[in-house]
Amino acid sequence: MSEQWLIRGAKILNDAPQDILISDGMISEIGTNVTTIGAQELDATGLIALPGLVDLHTHLREPGREDAETVETGTAAAALGGYTAVHAMANTDPVADTAGVVEQVWRLGRTAGHADVQPVGAVTAGLAGKQLAELGTMADSAAHVRVFSDDGKCVADPLLMRRALEYVKAFDGVIAQHAQDPRLTEGAQLNEGEMSGRLGLAGWPAVAEEGIVARDCLLAAHVGSRLHICHVSTAGSVEIIRWAKSKGWPVTAEVTPHHLLLTDELAAGYDPVFKVNPPLRTAADVAELRQALADGTIDCVATDHAPHPVEAKETEWAEAAWGMTGLETALRVVHKALVETGLLDWHGVADRMSVRPARIGRLAGHGTPLADGSPANLTLYDPAAPAEAISQNGASKSRNTPFAGMELPGRIVATFLRGTPTVLDGKLTR
Repeated sequence: MSEQWLIRGAKILNDAPQDILISDGMISEIGTNVTTIGAQELDATGLIALPGLVDLHTHLREPGREDAETVETGTAAAALGGYTAVHAMANTDPVADTAGVVEQVWRLGRTAGHADVQPVGAVTAGLAGKQLAELGTMADSAAHVRVFSDDGKCVADPLLMRRALEYVKAFDGVIAQHAQDPRLTEGAQLNEGEMSGRLGLAGWPAVAEEGIVARDCLLAAHVGSRLHICHVSTAGSVEIIRWAKSKGWPVTAEVTPHHLLLTDELAAGYDPVFKVNPPLRTAADVAELRQALADGTIDCVATDHAPHPVEAKETEWAEAAWGMTGLETALRVVHKALVETGLLDWHGVADRMSVRPARIGRLAGHGTPLADGSPANLTLYDPAAPAEAISQNGASKSRNTPFAGMELPGRIVATFLRGTPTVLDGKLTR
């Protein structure tokens, strides 16, 4: 007989407290004063129940960079952050550009068991931007790939981008673009503006992102195929995406937690923990990104969890690796940036961090409402937990969190994956 759980008094999406009975990996009953025999009980008084979070943009590094992260450690970090599914980006070594590699990543996720791992396939062979990767065979593989991205690099060639969009249209795939014009960002180190000038760091202009976003929105409309914009970081990109959506074009977009909270002012001390691609932008950009997430122009939050070994970050700025970890802190950052500011309620958080990313990624069984007969993928969150300083140390193998020492509200208390707890009382169950 499978594990049975009775969660007592949880506020589903912060509504009135209810009991949630979990049996055979499914939610079998929701109501008040639910009774059953033999179920393990969890007192969820004061806790908010959310559908399990879904990340469209995670770097798990395996195969090839196990010194930075593995599927095991990365999905453990995901579970502690309230995630039940993550999309693993393709810039591994070897690159996830064949059926063999994406199936390897998918199977590693199933073995780890902390969260479902949905591989993202590369758009171009070897991320080289020269020819299309084996999109069809990855789509037909056991991993059932539907999202393709050269993330970390831009598909800069417009003809190649058009061909990719045309190819994936046949099986309802999506091309997720890392919008960065390579010619406009050669040697770039920090957002082009007052801070880069003051620090003497080569500027990264907003137009390098916005030009690619505009071009690809037009291509998606021309082809009639789905485009997803990764880690939107500028107010100008928001304006372009809003325009594309107003025309009904098949465009979606994501924003990272760090771009919702941090600005380029943090680079003042040359600490490479704040070096990220795309770079941290201005307070005006942050305000616009928050508003765009709140009004739905930006569809979802995606972590762009990018772990690196200590030696890759603790070096001079110009030599340091790009990227930040984010899985364990994402929900708490959104709580601080969007909920505490009144821009989103918990229904909105569930939509932006579970429902929409699952829909964009075509991920069955995730992002579904917490209701009778739904898969028991859920997160219990304590919004009233006292804010505490974030530690550098977590389940991830890497320590490059930009939030270390920052006080963030809330606490992830439990995470359930198909009815099995992966996290209880804020700790991994195995």
